[in-house]
Amino acid sequence: MANEIRLDNRVAIVTGAGAGLGRSHALALAARGAKVVVNDLGGKVDGTGASTSAADAVVDEIKAAGGIAVANYDSVASPEGAHAIVRTAVDTFGTIDIVVNNAGIIRYKKFMEHTPEDFAATVAVHLNGSFYVSQAAFPIMKEKRFGRLVFTSSSGGLRGGADGVAYGAAKAGVMGLAFVMANTGAPYNVFSNVILPNAYTRMTEAMVLPRNIEKLSPEFISPLVVYLSSEQCQLNHEMFACGGGTVARTIIALAPGWRAESKAELSPEAIHEHLAEIMDMTNYANPQSPDEETRLVVGRRRK
Repeated sequence: MANEIRLDNRVAIVTGAGAGLGRSHALALAARGAKVVVNDLGGKVDGTGASTSAADAVVDEIKAAGGIAVANYDSVASPEGAHAIVRTAVDTFGTIDIVVNNAGIIRYKKFMEHTPEDFAATVAVHLNGSFYVSQAAFPIMKEKRFGRLVFTSSSGGLRGGADGVAYGAAKAGVMGLAFVMANTGAPYNVFSNVILPNAYTRMTEAMVLPRNIEKLSPEFISPLVVYLSSEQCQLNHEMFACGGGTVARTIIALAPGWRAESKAELSPEAIHEHLAEIMDMTNYANPQSPDEETRLVVGRRRK
């Protein structure tokens, strides 16, 4: 293929790579030449239990296809586990270039049925795990002036789902973390982007109709992950909704809004009176940092 995107001599970590999206990503990265650390604790979808078989099976698949991979069974939910995952990459392959933060668990419960333990366990894997692994890998990427971080968020975090309480909160946090990393890493050619996948996995099997299983195959997500992991990708601080063959940029938009010119003018009644102007998304902006948003909001003047 002309201009084929390759990842030869790149080293990638994929967390939660024993099944579903992570497995698909690991296979796709390896098929493009990356050396892959297949990390998976081997637990159930709710985060309980552990086994080495899930990661081992994916490593065997990669090797059978002619690729290079090594298994890792550490948990992302602790700094020690995250450093062990990165150490596996460095000890086996000499470096780290790519981190795909994919590991996750879910506990579907109504808001008032969600326990503090449910919340803590879910946040520990999705959000804390993404932080720990990224922080462990970042110094290596910074020094070599190359790195690609792919963060897995969800429309459940961006838009909220009724029964994905801790999941939604954690995934919203993942977006914020990814954007912090995007601004932190930019001077060093370490780029961070977010995917919002729509896919059939263990987490979503109860919600996907049988006729949509193939349409929502994880294999429709992994080409985007490969691209975001590549040297050719110069995108940073971006989000992409994806699934069923669609890849679509997603933004957090800022409306032009209405601005009062004095404290006296800004009242609850004035806000109500100007609500249509406040809600109008015409000529929206997509600020890339808190400073840029502040300049847009505070610096605006009424025409």
